[in-house]
Amino acid sequence: MDRKKPTDILEEEHKIIQKVVAAMAVGVEVLETGKDVKADTVRNIVEFMRTFGDKCHHGKEEVYLFPLLGHRGVPMHGCPLAVLIHEHEMGRVLVKELASAGEAYGKKATSAKAALIQSLKGLIKLYPDHIWKENYLLFPMTNKVLSEEDQKDLYEKFEEVERSIGEDTHERFEKMAEKLSLEMQPI
Repeated sequence: MDRKKPTDILEEEHKIIQKVVAAMAVGVEVLETGKDVKADTVRNIVEFMRTFGDKCHHGKEEVYLFPLLGHRGVPMHGCPLAVLIHEHEMGRVLVKELASAGEAYGKKATSAKAALIQSLKGLIKLYPDHIWKENYLLFPMTNKVLSEEDQKDLYEKFEEVERSIGEDTHERFEKMAEKLSLEMQPI
């Protein structure tokens, strides 16, 4: 296969997501020292996680990769797919909580800072282990299970996902991930 494997694309996306998780950790440190962060930065994290993390990245996995693996004999209800799908669902719940906490934080609501810290910590706890499972368990297995033709088809489907979210969206979120750590400073 001359082009990247679909799992290479997903691993590259993990690196971008990890930058945002690192920004979240910086934000928690700032907030726990009694200082504040910009509410807009929290909103940007929510937008990133919803669009890049979930719609783009998890979308590729849940709509195309996981069903294809299931079709090739990997159990959909066992390990690892059911666990990973459950973690995606947990991520969505945590991002929803982060959005609510961020909105309340932006309005200076009582106890909003504590809720914001809790939401950020939940995501910080979830993503490193989740990414590790995919990079070191799922993706090596994927590359053994899928044929070269499967890989080509999956690659094309991943390209369709990119087109569906917008040609420049991926690049915009990659740049956003770079900036979020700098923005997650005390104000």
